[in-house]
Amino acid sequence: MLSPVAWRTPPRHYGAWETVASNITEGLVARGWDVTLFATGDSVTRARLHAVVDKGYEEDSTIDPKVAEYRHISEVFERAADFDLIHSHYDFMALTYTRLVSTPVVTTIHGFSSPQIVPVYRKYADGYFVSISDSDRMPGLNYLATVYNGIDLSLYPLTEHAGDHLIFLGRIHPDKGVHRAVKVSRLTGLPLIIAGIIQDRAYFREQVEPYLDESIRYIGPVDVPGKNALFARAKALLHLNAIPERFGLVLAEANAAGVPVIATDLGSCREVIEDGQTGFLVNSVDEAVQRLQRLPEIDRTACRKRVRQRFSVETMVESYERVYQTIFDLEARRQT
Repeated sequence: MLSPVAWRTPPRHYGAWETVASNITEGLVARGWDVTLFATGDSVTRARLHAVVDKGYEEDSTIDPKVAEYRHISEVFERAADFDLIHSHYDFMALTYTRLVSTPVVTTIHGFSSPQIVPVYRKYADGYFVSISDSDRMPGLNYLATVYNGIDLSLYPLTEHAGDHLIFLGRIHPDKGVHRAVKVSRLTGLPLIIAGIIQDRAYFREQVEPYLDESIRYIGPVDVPGKNALFARAKALLHLNAIPERFGLVLAEANAAGVPVIATDLGSCREVIEDGQTGFLVNSVDEAVQRLQRLPEIDRTACRKRVRQRFSVETMVESYERVYQTIFDLEARRQT
């Protein structure tokens, strides 16, 4: 299992890709698979841990990201003969090694960060790929399946009663629509708590920070207990994304805790949120304000039930087992 090395696996705070890589790894180990996790040296796992990078480069400013990444990626491919399969969560960079080894490689595509990386995917389009939502697919790639990201429901206990706060959890970046959440708070008078890493400081300084007061607060990044503290206070999670969402792990986490989600109807949001059942899909700030009036319609227990059925670690791991078997069958046919 090739995890990124921006953050620890699993991450302490932010780190969706590392979270998913960890959940798959631990789920496979629990089902009897022999897994070696390639991740940072401080990672926590029941699998074999192999590391050449001590800490995530986002957590240690003395580490050069590119040096760390290429030391890390090359390590797994230099040991490729030791494994039946390599499962990569490393975006386009690891693809450039795949034709240098005979071990099959499956890549989970967590998103296309830029049009500039597309030529790499085009070059290796005949590889094995998995998408994390039906909406986040690029034509021409050899997709074997869509496997939704899964979460460990034991980490997110159900909060049966609604709180009185709106919450935002995620990267502080224009793509995630934090400014829209601020507008909803100001229009409704409902208090808003914002949590997450600041990825665009100019955006935070210009469109978020001026509105911070006793009612709208920014508390920085939070770990799992911090998320649960927010879920316990939440009337709803606002996810008013400005671009198509690739998956939206926090949407599933909030629903697991019974918290309804109000999300922009872009990308995978309609795959994760069932409109009118686990939250509401909207197309504007005004619509978000209106949907807040309908929150009593949402059954918090039903939110958790849907996550258990569609977005649990168990469901995700079973789906990946089917992907692995497909690859083994295809590879066997090629050798006959």
